[in-house]
Amino acid sequence: MRPVLPKRGTQEILFHGSIHLSFLRTVPPYSHQSNVWFEMMRFYKWNHIILIVSDDHEGRAAQKKLETLLEEKESKAEKVLQFEPGTKNVTSLLLEAKELEARVIILSASEEDATTVYMAAAKENMTGPGYVWLVGEREISGNALRNAPEGLIGLQLMNGKNESAHIRDAVAVVAQAVHDLFEKENITDPPRGCVGNTNIWKTGPLFKRVLMQTKYAEGVTGRVEFNEDGDRKYANYSVMNLQNNKLVQVGVYNGSHFLPNDRKIVWPGGETETPQGYEMSTKLKIVTIHQEPFVYVKATLADGKCKPLLNSTGGLVQQVLCTGPNETMPGRPSVMLCCYGFCIDLLIKLAKTMNFTYEVHLVGDGKFGTQERVNNSNKKEWNGMMGELLSGQADMIVAPLTINNERAQYIEFSKPFKYQGLTILVKKEIPRSTLDSFMQPFQSTLWLLVGLSVHVVAVMLYLLDRFSPFGRFKVNSEEEEEDALTLSSAMWFSWGVLLNSGIGEGAPRSFSARILGMVWAGFAMIIVASYTANLAAFLVLDRPEERITGINDPRLRNPSDKFIYATVKQSSVDIYFRRQVELSTMYRHMEKHNYESAAEAIQAVRDNKLHAFIWDSAVLEFEASQKCDLVTTGELFFRSGFGIGMRKDSPWKQNVSLAILNLHENGFMEELDKTWVRYQECDSRSNAPATLTFENMAGSKPFLAFASIPMRRPKRFGQERKSLKAELLFYLGSVARDAPHLSSYRSEQQPSPRQRRESWAGTADLETWARSELLTGKPPKKRRPERGVFKGQEEDGRELEKALQPLPRGEREKEWEEFGSAGLPHSPAPQEKQVPHGADQTSHDKKEGRKEGAGSEMFP
Repeated sequence: MRPVLPKRGTQEILFHGSIHLSFLRTVPPYSHQSNVWFEMMRFYKWNHIILIVSDDHEGRAAQKKLETLLEEKESKAEKVLQFEPGTKNVTSLLLEAKELEARVIILSASEEDATTVYMAAAKENMTGPGYVWLVGEREISGNALRNAPEGLIGLQLMNGKNESAHIRDAVAVVAQAVHDLFEKENITDPPRGCVGNTNIWKTGPLFKRVLMQTKYAEGVTGRVEFNEDGDRKYANYSVMNLQNNKLVQVGVYNGSHFLPNDRKIVWPGGETETPQGYEMSTKLKIVTIHQEPFVYVKATLADGKCKPLLNSTGGLVQQVLCTGPNETMPGRPSVMLCCYGFCIDLLIKLAKTMNFTYEVHLVGDGKFGTQERVNNSNKKEWNGMMGELLSGQADMIVAPLTINNERAQYIEFSKPFKYQGLTILVKKEIPRSTLDSFMQPFQSTLWLLVGLSVHVVAVMLYLLDRFSPFGRFKVNSEEEEEDALTLSSAMWFSWGVLLNSGIGEGAPRSFSARILGMVWAGFAMIIVASYTANLAAFLVLDRPEERITGINDPRLRNPSDKFIYATVKQSSVDIYFRRQVELSTMYRHMEKHNYESAAEAIQAVRDNKLHAFIWDSAVLEFEASQKCDLVTTGELFFRSGFGIGMRKDSPWKQNVSLAILNLHENGFMEELDKTWVRYQECDSRSNAPATLTFENMAGSKPFLAFASIPMRRPKRFGQERKSLKAELLFYLGSVARDAPHLSSYRSEQQPSPRQRRESWAGTADLETWARSELLTGKPPKKRRPERGVFKGQEEDGRELEKALQPLPRGEREKEWEEFGSAGLPHSPAPQEKQVPHGADQTSHDKKEGRKEGAGSEMFP
């Protein structure tokens, strides 16, 4: 095998390593022109290109080379259009390119095919202002140059047609390689002749390796160096501009960079300003995802319109028609839906601000976007909204898409329109109060001892007060004294001190009993204070503990099969846990339980199928405010934000970011947050002070109901009623007798006869009413009083008790007749007598036969 260095030969097929093992050349293949195109794109900042190539070796090689370079730049051609060599009609191909935003067209085709493309482009007005045409050597040679559009940019290999220069460089490289080989190895004689000789030169493979490693920097055609495939690494090109049907050099490519010269480039249409390379479309394809409260999705009405809705502030909800996958019949055409929410309001505002229209559609697979392997290979592709954006199915992502490093390497994010983090959603545990909740501060043993102590103290008080030498039973006093401390009074005193109800009567009188009462009061104060303090503590502890304290909770860090937590598959949260080494244990546990969507996971938490759900805080806090059985727990972690996604080469990226910053400044984003995210339907009671409820004190109600049952003792009750009746009759009789005298006594003037009659009538009516109220309710069972009973001459009611003995039946009926005819039968109106002027009232009373002090007991 002998290495071969030809003087010419730029065909790509000659560089196929598996076919021509020993072929090297100083002339680069046509595919190397992709390096120049790529450098010019970087220099002029053209990010939108359309690649038109013929489906042959040269075209496919140019496409592969350029796509490899674009991947390094994290970009790609907006569209690659291929056609068969020799095709005469490429109009449909160019019409497809015309619909795209890109206006930079790179053409790689033969001279004949390039002529066909130029002619078709001129007919479709694709050679005028705003367009850029980049071509290689073949496309500006011969007949193609005569049909090429004005302003076209082409390439020519420097010294490409100078065969002697290439021969000279080839000889110099071989000579240097042979010299290096002699210093390393002994060179054997090569076989003579090539035709019919099957012998292999033993030094040939070694010579090829040395030749490929040779570097000749002083070549006539430039620096000569080969890569691992035997291709020349560096090639110098002249950049030519077609002006007035002539090629004018406007720059050079020195093997690594594009260097323009002082000559101005005339672009298509005679323009001298560098074209932007794209035409901003005013109609954008927007992709989004169903994620409340950012995007709600509802079915349309029968007429295809959206049903009017009101938001939390009472305003009319802005809705847009959007298309979504047909879930009932997969594979069928998409269905029309109504979309509204936080992101839709933002989209409408951006469209008005930036003057564009839009078409909204829901992502087909329902995913936000993550990289996954293709057919178990090492190649990865994006799915979800990320995949649709990168593939050109969408121009912009307007959704709660989390900004992270993995996504930012492939797409361009706007400034965040919503800042948030990750949090944990759990089901709220509702406290259950039992009937004995009010007894929780003390143990049952302590309650028993307190109850026993009350009765023991009561008995001790009774015994001390009864048997004390200073008690009532041991001291004789002539004065009227209060009742002694009975056992029931002692019980009342003991309970009253404990419950702080106030002690009106029945207090102990002996010194020893009073000392015991003070000690018991101190003990009761301590018991009541301890109960009150513990009750307040139990109100706080009665709340169920949050099941998770945060991302560092032991239940998350050391997961078990009994405690299940998860997130959404192939989401930013999933990527976060996958990337963090310290969270690898959590990720392995979550990976088995992750859900397809956030809505499914939230419902699983409500159904107790999932103990905790980790997701974006903005979404989970909203769900907790709407569904009262859910609550977020722990502090935020992995703080990030939601941004609008665009391609790297999108002309809208800068304007969108500026618009979002302006919306933050003028308060529009804050209004969206209040309308959609902070809207509360559940009372936030988790931070409210602990208060007693009916359930906490329900156990005390049976005791109160039991204590409310009347404990009647007939005999005692009857005695109290009889005493009350006797006292009332005694009082009314005294008033009836003494009222006229008291009136005249207290008046400075003597009453007139008319006043006396009115006074008597009043007292008679009062006595008549009293007897009617007390005696007509039932037939009288007591003997009517004798005359003088109501004159105040009895002591301690002894004669009154005697007068109230039962009457015989005949006298009782006679009593009713007399009572009903003229009022009180034995109490006629007394004759009022004048007291002489200056006479003593007491002597006057004696003269009238009235005892001293009678009838005046109730009036001091």
